[in-house]
Amino acid sequence: MLRELNVKFSNFLLSLSDTMDMANPAIAAHQLRTAFIAWRLAKEAGFPEKEIEKIYLAALLHDIGALTLEEKQKLHGGFDETNLETHCVLGAALFQLSPLLKPSADIVRYHHRAWEDWDKTIDSPGVADAQILVLADEIERMIHRKHYILHQVDGIASQIMVLSGTKIHPDIVDVFMGLSRQEDFWLDLASSRLYSILLHSGPFRLVEIEQDDITSIASIFRHVIDFKSRFTATHSTGVAKSAVLLSKYFGLTSTEIGQMKIAGYFHDLGKLAIPNSILEKPGRLTQEEFQIIKQHTYFTYTVLNSIGGLDLIAEWAAFHHEKLDGSGYPFHLKADKINIGARIMAVADIFTALVEDRPYRRGMGRKQVEEILTTNARNGALDRYIVSLLLENYEDISSQVRSEQKISERMFEMKFQRAEECLSGESYGQQPPA
Repeated sequence: MLRELNVKFSNFLLSLSDTMDMANPAIAAHQLRTAFIAWRLAKEAGFPEKEIEKIYLAALLHDIGALTLEEKQKLHGGFDETNLETHCVLGAALFQLSPLLKPSADIVRYHHRAWEDWDKTIDSPGVADAQILVLADEIERMIHRKHYILHQVDGIASQIMVLSGTKIHPDIVDVFMGLSRQEDFWLDLASSRLYSILLHSGPFRLVEIEQDDITSIASIFRHVIDFKSRFTATHSTGVAKSAVLLSKYFGLTSTEIGQMKIAGYFHDLGKLAIPNSILEKPGRLTQEEFQIIKQHTYFTYTVLNSIGGLDLIAEWAAFHHEKLDGSGYPFHLKADKINIGARIMAVADIFTALVEDRPYRRGMGRKQVEEILTTNARNGALDRYIVSLLLENYEDISSQVRSEQKISERMFEMKFQRAEECLSGESYGQQPPA
């Protein structure tokens, strides 16, 4: 029997943060590096530990509202006001969904707000926190990744001085100028060991979180994964619900079922690295495009498996394209290496994908779905018993999945509608959309 999950919060956050920037070397580790800068700035400024943790947490996931790879690349290369506001509002809205992240929501909301645009003092609650993140983000984007870091210090410092009093409050700039004279700060920032430095020396290194908190953050990431494309806006929700129901019919324990939900929420985590131009292609994928798609389950596995305590969930989540006959991808595992959770997830993923509308086809009816699942079971690709469980309970599963997906779809529509409303007439200090 599985025990309740318990993982190191720092390891969990760092792995998810790293996932958001893993697809393009030009933006690799942007969240981690920004978080390191913000952490060191807040420490240098003498902020209380709880305030430092709020800023650090916001920085680790500050671009969570930039839902597509293309949008992240655009943000890193240059800004326009619409880009800035949209991903800040959506990011804050997503932070509001988890009790652990909610205290940092306003920092994410205002992480591009220039000092000159505030109508509050720097001592007002949250203003200095947001300004720290504004500065950290600016510094990180100024760094040339192919040039030696200490050769860039004077140039970066000069650029930041130009922003003093306009984009960044002078007091915050002064803190940076003091920190910038420490070579170890820059060498750590540019180090390939930055993840390890933050894991062993950064905030939350002694904090552990349990299954409920893991589920709440996993739920946010299923929205991030799904909302990046209108064609997958409820897919992870559907897969998780299907897998949970199949787990109940199979007879798994309540703890295992709860962990299956987490695996369902995370199963397409690696799709954060896939361009929307491929995910939303209206026709069939080319062989080259399909090879790119194949990396998503590999990324899901490596990210989740790097978090101590989630090794089994990593398998359940990432093996959903493996086949019992070894014909799946990317690991080409065979039946003896594919556990029950992964077998359930594979059936749940195929079922959900078949009944959903996709760019190239409408969702399939029951007859077509049954034919495809039965053929895959007969050919030794899918587990026959789990397929039979789905078909025997087809109406119940289909009904509950549709109901769950409608809730997720309403949330999807509400987030973007409220973001637009917020952008059209927001006053400073207004709460981000919940």
